[in-house]
Amino acid sequence: MNTLIEMKNLCKIFKDTAQEVCAVNNVSLSISAGEFSAIVGPSGSGKTTLLNLIGGLDAPTSGSLHVDGKDISLLKEKEMTAFRLHHIGFVFQAYNLIPVLSAKENVAFVMELQGRKKEEMHKRATELLAAVGLGDRLHSLPAQLSGGQQQRVAVARALASKPKFVLADEPTANLDSKSAENLLEIMEQLNKHEGVTFVFSTHDPRVVAKARRVISLEDGKVVSDK
Repeated sequence: MNTLIEMKNLCKIFKDTAQEVCAVNNVSLSISAGEFSAIVGPSGSGKTTLLNLIGGLDAPTSGSLHVDGKDISLLKEKEMTAFRLHHIGFVFQAYNLIPVLSAKENVAFVMELQGRKKEEMHKRATELLAAVGLGDRLHSLPAQLSGGQQQRVAVARALASKPKFVLADEPTANLDSKSAENLLEIMEQLNKHEGVTFVFSTHDPRVVAKARRVISLEDGKVVSDK
């Protein structure tokens, strides 16, 4: 399988006035196309920081990080923004939907940033919302949707740009059990039937149970990978 993400001796150090914190400590990993992987570990283990590094939201202190064959640690801010837009989908714990836009408009927005044609945007947004079970809520605002429905809109939005992979940071954290199960089922089906690559950062045992690869971190280091 094609290697999508490759990191070698990756480190991220945060400095404050009192001390340095090594959030990611000499991590070397590769993630292939089609994986459904979970990064797990206790609070403070470096899960979210590692995900942010992969997504280009943080820059590494040292080491190399290749995403789809490109060393993203060398990209300038403007180049990184463009790379994220075209290569990486994000699902955040807090949904991050635009409150004044409908579900369909939220999904279409990322394609508008890519400069896609209006007909293509609306067709793909409609198809993606149907795929996540919201074909009847195209014109609903986020405030008119439940938490689980909002997170499904966020998944559709993450897929809208046709990314190489999707990074999901604690996507089930704010959901009730049924909504979390429904969301995971949808993402698992997208992975199996459409080949969408997912990398999760999670505490949720339900996500871990679904994952086909579990990477465990402690104190910024990989302690198991199976």
